[in-house]
Amino acid sequence: MCRLTAKTYFYDSIPVVYDIAEEEKKTILSKFPAALLPNEQTTFRLDEAEKGQHIRTTLLVSDYEVKQTKTNKRFLKISFQNQSGNIPAKMWDNNDAVATSVPLLEKHAVFQIDGQVDEFNGYKSVTVRALTPHTENIDPFQLLAFTKQNMDELTLELFSYIHDLQEPFKSISLHAMDAMWESFRLSPAAKGHHHNYLGGLLKHTIGLMRFCRYIVKLEENPFQAVIKLIHQVEKQYKQEIWHDLKQDTDVGTRFVWKDTIDHLYSMLHGMSAYKLEQINYDALMTSILFHDIGKLLEYDYASKSLDTFTYLYPTAYFEEEQRKQAGISMDPLGVMVGHIPYGVLLLNKVIESNNVSISMESIHLMTHCILCHHGLPEWGSAVKKPLNIEGYIIHIVDFLDSRYENTEKDSEK
Repeated sequence: MCRLTAKTYFYDSIPVVYDIAEEEKKTILSKFPAALLPNEQTTFRLDEAEKGQHIRTTLLVSDYEVKQTKTNKRFLKISFQNQSGNIPAKMWDNNDAVATSVPLLEKHAVFQIDGQVDEFNGYKSVTVRALTPHTENIDPFQLLAFTKQNMDELTLELFSYIHDLQEPFKSISLHAMDAMWESFRLSPAAKGHHHNYLGGLLKHTIGLMRFCRYIVKLEENPFQAVIKLIHQVEKQYKQEIWHDLKQDTDVGTRFVWKDTIDHLYSMLHGMSAYKLEQINYDALMTSILFHDIGKLLEYDYASKSLDTFTYLYPTAYFEEEQRKQAGISMDPLGVMVGHIPYGVLLLNKVIESNNVSISMESIHLMTHCILCHHGLPEWGSAVKKPLNIEGYIIHIVDFLDSRYENTEKDSEK
């Protein structure tokens, strides 16, 4: 039996601990092989470019919108991507550039861009002067950003946590992966804010599980564990402020933890109302697996499989048989439902299609956790507030992990 303890998480405050036998590793990776990611390429990086720098590079379009300035002048707001991540851009309507470019953006995925790097309030973007569809046969998938984590290790960690669950939660989780692993292992968790790259959903899900295990399993008291995590956030926020104060330029620091501390204490107060309740660890971990699984349907990207749609709706068909897939964007169908309702639908689908015997209370507990993991209605939560301790924990760990990822170096993402 191999016990992994070398890793830590969240500023070295959470040990990553799980047991897995060598033979079990082989079995897991045989049944659930890690995703094949794009080949790493030397690519244009906006964060390393200088203001005013001329660029000519190949980029993948993910989204675009015709906007107007305050003086009613049209321009294109475009989101490009390459292996370094998102590249925000704009194109002014010089010589009817907007009318000329929109049909090209609708039809093509990969473009040769000629432009200039701009910077405003510390944020860089590209002003596009010329936008030309790429004539070479380039696979858009190869231009997508992807996690730099070891995919085999992430896969083994996920399934070690799943195999540790009690029934029926273990079976529910394994059935879900049997049905959706091909998409789950590759999917991004967002298009912009956090884990917005291939493998991001897997990494984010494991991040929540690490937090959850720390709070429920590794620390003696879950409330004390959350307080320790909040103290770590306070420490990091002070360092962000101090780093900003030491800057000699007017370029502002990106504050990851600004406006988070009061919210975390508010959630801790809410959680304390259920201090006498026993935490259902197995239901909570299964809810974490499903909390963002609806993003398999909510997001679209080059090479994305549509199998999850047909798994959920086996008698339905697509009226449009072909769709243009490019950078990470909102799926035209998935955006109409959203990942939170989809998460509940997929949970129910897995339970019903595999005839899993489970208590009515457990189904509602997991459903509630999925519905409330955004914490507040104004942040997308489907309920007014969490109504049990598991609901508060899943929101707290999601809140922490989605922000912590923005502090990681690119080589750690």
